[in-house]
Amino acid sequence: MLVKWIRCAVVDRVGFDRGQRKWAGLLGEPGFRAQGGGWSRAEPGVVHLFSFWESRALYDSFMARSHDRLAATQQGSFQDASVRLFEYRFDVKMGFEPRFHDADLLRVAHTRVHEERAEHFALMQEKVWNPAMAGSPGMLRGVFAQAESESEFLVLSMWKSAAERAKYRTERVERLALRAQTGADIADITGDVIDMEPSWTV
Repeated sequence: MLVKWIRCAVVDRVGFDRGQRKWAGLLGEPGFRAQGGGWSRAEPGVVHLFSFWESRALYDSFMARSHDRLAATQQGSFQDASVRLFEYRFDVKMGFEPRFHDADLLRVAHTRVHEERAEHFALMQEKVWNPAMAGSPGMLRGVFAQAESESEFLVLSMWKSAAERAKYRTERVERLALRAQTGADIADITGDVIDMEPSWTV
């Protein structure tokens, strides 16, 4: 499964929102599974969107055929767009399904790791971080995915509410980081918390 992550700065909220709703047209596309996203809590005006595709080949086919027609409705409403593609590696909580309808909040972590530590990082995600996140109240599901570069990873988690996610906090995270030797693995990490915009969910 392919995970696509788009981040952009919106300059025309009304135009962007109107155009984003047109992406409902994805529903007829072969290989399309789900799309959703919303507004960054940390950076006003920044939007994060995530979509799931059955395979890279079906995604590439969509990009070659239908993408530009759907994207045209949002032209000029945003800037500084970055698009990254990742391949699914494993669930963060067992039974992952690519759907957004029951989530109020998304958490994204984007990590670049030292090349020789990539497999250790993935192993620690599976053995240390995943059980801790899966046991957090309000955490619905999540996915761990890897870029083609192999030293770049995405963790996307879906939550019932901000209040629930707040319980997964600093002291616990520091303890887990020590156990997972995170400091030795990571070259750079960025993240964000995203308030879902339900009308954009496809």
